[in-house]
Amino acid sequence: SAGAGGGGCPASGNDLQWCFSQVKGAIDEDVAEADIISTVEFNYSGDLLATGDKGGRVVIFQREQENKSHPHSRGEYNVYSTFQSHEPEFDYLKSLEIEEKINKIRWLPQQNAAHFLLSTNDKTIKLWKISERDKRAEGYNLKDEDGRLRDPFRITALRVPILKPMDLMVEASPRRIFANAHTYHINSISVNSDHETYLSADDLRINLWHLEITDRSFNIVDIKPANMEELTEVITAAEFHPHQCNVFVYSSSKGTIRLCDMRSSALCDRHSKFFEEPEDPSSRSFFSEIISSISDVKFSHSGRYMMTRDYLSVKVWDLNMESRPVETHQVHEYLRSKLCSLYENDCIFDKFECCWNGPDSAIMTGSYNNFFRMFDRNTRRDVTLEASRENSKPRASLKPRRVCPGGKRKKDEISVDSLDFNKKILHTAWHPNDNIIAVAATNNLYIFQDKVN
Repeated sequence: SAGAGGGGCPASGNDLQWCFSQVKGAIDEDVAEADIISTVEFNYSGDLLATGDKGGRVVIFQREQENKSHPHSRGEYNVYSTFQSHEPEFDYLKSLEIEEKINKIRWLPQQNAAHFLLSTNDKTIKLWKISERDKRAEGYNLKDEDGRLRDPFRITALRVPILKPMDLMVEASPRRIFANAHTYHINSISVNSDHETYLSADDLRINLWHLEITDRSFNIVDIKPANMEELTEVITAAEFHPHQCNVFVYSSSKGTIRLCDMRSSALCDRHSKFFEEPEDPSSRSFFSEIISSISDVKFSHSGRYMMTRDYLSVKVWDLNMESRPVETHQVHEYLRSKLCSLYENDCIFDKFECCWNGPDSAIMTGSYNNFFRMFDRNTRRDVTLEASRENSKPRASLKPRRVCPGGKRKKDEISVDSLDFNKKILHTAWHPNDNIIAVAATNNLYIFQDKVN
């Protein structure tokens, strides 16, 4: 029973068979830290896919046009543009190194032929323009063909430059730099549905920016206590509602989510709604607070639900019900007995992301051993799949994997003790319309698609 069914596709209602499409990245036993992928994001049409890495680079893949002779073969993603988005910096006032690692990438809705995206490291957000050039001007008045300036006294005739075709060039240029607004590390950026503003969140504050204005932002949430020793929680993620430009949510390290309405007051320290699941006292342990911290929050495309990821589970909340989630999906419940060793090797602090498919009928999130999980919200079925080069033949079906929590192991199961905790899928993305998913496994980007197409 493989299957996260994707609504609105030919396989809807049946179980979806996922198959291998592509893998990007070098096969290296010892991976350079700079090459580790730190964020993955499809644009609004799904024709572009961006990744950011710990070395500050952004790589954009473009989906090829479908082949007329093979109408059923889906376009592959090929490298479209690569550029250095952030450089390592040094904060001399605090004697702190600021990593170049890209924390998040968010695309802006396309308004013209060019594409725009926001990328951020811990401190600085940049707006990049990605545009194509396939013509160049020839026949300048003031300079020669090799670019040297001509002596003005030797210019006797007026030449009209003409545009000549040239090889396609994709240029990435920084249009805006939004800096110096965050004391703590930026964990989220989210573009508003008004397409004019966006928010950025760090551990204690959320700022609202206008895309055209770089020298000021509005602080809309500030949870910093007067005395830092009284600090009990931090902001872990924040996102704008997909349709209501006045509504956003942010999650906390205490496992709570606050929904805020910017119409009610300029400073949204008082939330409109507060989502929290009451804790079961019988299962309380030393690790309860750590594993309840929310690492990601995402609105559904419809705007009716939101999904939160904590260490062991994914929860789906109805925005109209604050008391408890409407769905709880266990991601890797078999790790509950291993929390002690996961605490010792720091894995318990890993921040897993989660994503919705286009019709909001299925959700996906990552796990260890290069496993990732899909949950079908209609059939309540779930599947564990693996991103590995072993079955990376084109169109090869992904076999569902099963983990045996202990005791006797069936032949196709993997023992929980043999999982590799260094291989983790933290970043995943789902194409906005099709059953195409992108999964970042260390320095490799895997692309899978459903069998039907």
